[in-house]
Amino acid sequence: MTHDKLIATEETLKNSASNLNEPPPSYVKLAMRNMVKKGGKSLYHFFLSSVALLTLFIGLAYLTR
Repeated sequence: MTHDKLIATEETLKNSASNLNEPPPSYVKLAMRNMVKKGGKSLYHFFLSSVALLTLFIGLAYLTR
């Protein structure tokens, strides 16, 4: 192993050891992190879902009047 890989491995072990004491992140925190990472794609899917639900509700209201 090279010196850089050895240092990286030691840092990884330290980070994983410190992560053992922390609770796992909540579902909401993971979802928010995922939205930030994906950027516009998440917003596109959110608005597409919103329009689809709105269309469904208006369609059901029209059919059941």
